[in-house]
Amino acid sequence: MIRLSANLGFLWPDLPLLERIAAAGRAGFRAVELHWPYDTPAADVADACRSAKVALLGINTVPGDTARGDFGLGAVPGRETEFEAAAIQAIDYCAAAGGTAVHAMAGVADRTEGSRRVFVANLRRAAARAAEHGLDILIEPINGNDKAGYFLHRIGQAADIVAATGAPNVRIMFDVYHVSREEGDALALLRDHLALVGHVQIAAVPSRAEPDHGDVDYAAVLPEIGRMGYAGWIGCEYRPREGTDAGLGWARPYLSR
Repeated sequence: MIRLSANLGFLWPDLPLLERIAAAGRAGFRAVELHWPYDTPAADVADACRSAKVALLGINTVPGDTARGDFGLGAVPGRETEFEAAAIQAIDYCAAAGGTAVHAMAGVADRTEGSRRVFVANLRRAAARAAEHGLDILIEPINGNDKAGYFLHRIGQAADIVAATGAPNVRIMFDVYHVSREEGDALALLRDHLALVGHVQIAAVPSRAEPDHGDVDYAAVLPEIGRMGYAGWIGCEYRPREGTDAGLGWARPYLSR
């Protein structure tokens, strides 16, 4: 069964967060995922999810100082203290809001062994704290077209880092959009690394709009993901061409409750 989650970092962007959660429930989604919800109290997010009858999945660690080019801190040497604070913030918020996972953003960093060691060590500490709350830590390869210099950019690299942490609650967030743009055949890579995947996301390639057009035929890909044995949520992390509700026609068959 295909289960779609609404990524509210991109969907209904004109609404305040709590109203986005309500809109997702009205549209038929049964789960939501967030980017950086920290301006809204975690208890309010939990209440909104209960009212909308949606599960809360993941949130992101804060990106850092975007004015200086930060897009996460996990693999950035010299910023370990800042990453630890960001991880604690995200884990505690996620637990209080009723979520299940934290995306630990790797950040822009030189792709060196030193950066890899920093990321692995940071993830081990974050995973230990997350485990106390029953949460997963997710790491996501991001393609170089969207974020030049992002440390984590390939699935094999992510698999190596997951193994190096030795933590069973560190898993891969597999975004078909990012993987397709960076490496090509996302389905083959998903099949090869399925045992390490904690969450899947989708968007049209290369536009990142609704997944109803482009280089990836999601009408074929979504059933194939199910046939592989993936039974988790599939996050709709795309930028609507126009209004979010107007663009949900592709998803209607999957959203009936």
